[in-house]
Amino acid sequence: MNRKEALKTMAVAGIGSLAMPALGSSAPPLEPIPMKGNINHSVCQWCYNDMPLEDLVKAAKAMGIKSVELLNAEQWPVALKHGLTCAMAYGSPIGLTKGFNDPSLHAQLLKDYSLNIPKAADAGLKNVICFSGNRNGLTDEQGLENCARGLEPVLKLAAKHNITLCMELLNSKVDHKDYQCDHTEWGVKLAEKTGMDNFKLLYDIYHMQIMEGDVIATINKHKKYIGHYHTGGVPGRHEIDESQELYYPAIMRAIAATGFKGFVAQEFMPAKDPMTSLAAAVKLCDI
Repeated sequence: MNRKEALKTMAVAGIGSLAMPALGSSAPPLEPIPMKGNINHSVCQWCYNDMPLEDLVKAAKAMGIKSVELLNAEQWPVALKHGLTCAMAYGSPIGLTKGFNDPSLHAQLLKDYSLNIPKAADAGLKNVICFSGNRNGLTDEQGLENCARGLEPVLKLAAKHNITLCMELLNSKVDHKDYQCDHTEWGVKLAEKTGMDNFKLLYDIYHMQIMEGDVIATINKHKKYIGHYHTGGVPGRHEIDESQELYYPAIMRAIAATGFKGFVAQEFMPAKDPMTSLAAAVKLCDI
């Protein structure tokens, strides 16, 4: 199951549902990974859909990971009761192909986020994800105008609750055809148009390597606008090891050098033993 399919499943079941798939065969490592403290580590739940959420949380905690993310409101307590957070929370079940660039959805999105932003704040969470939606014939400028208009009341509400709204950058070349927020520069223009400090970009390294490359230079140039990071091996979105083209230790050092204090989340689809691969990725990124 990929991100789009996971979001569709959540939309059908409703934002309050909690799926508990069958337990996978992977056992969590017994020893925690000694962390250096320069990177706050998180992991995206949807990549481990064959594993009950509570088992994933326990495994993540055993590794020293601080967050399990991309969870809905009913799932947050599972992470919290084990001393973890949800570093990036869902605020609406609408999904990523339909988003703030569609004015017909603004009322529903405001309703969804008005329900879940206060819940996130009460749970001690800091970041809620959002999406531009697909272009569907819109120009870049039209998409910017529509997104800014739809985001305005949501961002004002979020600011009252000390919540940052992060729009994810996704590739429209391989995985998410027609998605509008598919280049960092477009996302930065939107951030400037909103004029709100609590609007940031979720810089997905995998997606932006596919769309534009120049990852480290982009991170340095636009660090002001980036509120969260996701990983993933290119090509294929599998392990971030020597099988792919990105060198993550250098990217992590660049992120740390910007003074970034948020979270970096592992978001790859394991092609090998899931928990072994997750532990290896965290260790690789802990510079």
